[in-house]
Amino acid sequence: MDGPGVEVRRSRRRRRTVSAYRDGDRIVVMIPATYTAADEAEAVELMVAKVERAEGRGTRSDDELLARARLLDDRYLGGLAAPGSVRWVTNQRSRWGSCTPGDRTIRLSERLQRMPGWVLDYVIVHELAHLLEPHHDAAFWAWVDRYPQAERAKGYLIGWSEAARIDPPPELDADASAD
Repeated sequence: MDGPGVEVRRSRRRRRTVSAYRDGDRIVVMIPATYTAADEAEAVELMVAKVERAEGRGTRSDDELLARARLLDDRYLGGLAAPGSVRWVTNQRSRWGSCTPGDRTIRLSERLQRMPGWVLDYVIVHELAHLLEPHHDAAFWAWVDRYPQAERAKGYLIGWSEAARIDPPPELDADASAD
């Protein structure tokens, strides 16, 4: 079932596993040699969708970001933050996000586009919390900590910053969180 942009490779060594990866402009799907045509068609459909989903991570439009922010606001902050707009920006190298409470705008670093969705959600919740509390004080962190993966996401961002050899924003510093 090779189609435009898809190459299927059968392997006698594979028994049950299926995998796929991007190779230039093609998606290569590797399947067991024993798969029937129906098994192959199903595996190719699933794996092509999986690769395309992974490649599309973070490519949300500004409208999709706003919809996500509103959903997170409703779920974790009771709808109180009410963001006006959320957009990607290319000029944030020392921050993950920023906001302007006056016009309720949130800006997110384009670096977040390749990170897991739960990390992006954390940064959105963090910026939404700034629409309620401007400073990194106890009240602010109480809002942020309503997001169940807040600590995990902070750790991810600190680790990413270390690996990239850049200083994490001060608000991710454990000492700064306690102010």
